[in-house]
Amino acid sequence: MISYFEASISSVSIHQSGNKLLDEKYKLSQHPITIEDETLSKLLLQYFLSPFEKVNEIYRLSHPTNDLQLNEVYHFAEMIFNNPETLHENSELITKHLYDVSNHPKIKSGELYVAYFTDMQIEGELFNALGIFKSESKETYLKVYPDKNGFEIQYEQEAINIKKLDKGCLIFNTEKEEGYKVAVMDNTNKGSEAIYWIDEFLKLTIRNE
Repeated sequence: MISYFEASISSVSIHQSGNKLLDEKYKLSQHPITIEDETLSKLLLQYFLSPFEKVNEIYRLSHPTNDLQLNEVYHFAEMIFNNPETLHENSELITKHLYDVSNHPKIKSGELYVAYFTDMQIEGELFNALGIFKSESKETYLKVYPDKNGFEIQYEQEAINIKKLDKGCLIFNTEKEEGYKVAVMDNTNKGSEAIYWIDEFLKLTIRNE
């Protein structure tokens, strides 16, 4: 249903969001990251988008009042789709909104990525898409490399496994009046604390076919 074999990343901004209930702070970057390495671009596409190839359920952004402009993420997405150059400034507001709803003691702090993609495919059609992703889990990696006497080994702590995206959503620039087409995933929280990502941050409802 979702494919990214033609997709490319136009822009990515990275911030950090903590747990508001635990008085952790958020940290905003001053500018988008620069991606000049083709391999890095491919790795980011894999990290952000490969989990969505298995997603079948499509949602919409919504609001209890039925006024979509009161849905913060809808408003920010609309601004970005109207002018992709505003991605970074709107990504700061998205981070603040996520922080404001992070009021459960089990919510983990982590990096928040806001990315703009071109030529994303959903249900056989190509659209631009806004991606919002959060990484919470860190791992330690070993690196073995040869030297003149044999091999050396090093390690890197607090690294990200690109095969384990924690949370994410893709908002496709189509069906705007109904709340866009939205795909979502959350691999870390399965209990009551998971509500904040889908119900409080995004305010999603299942799309009626």
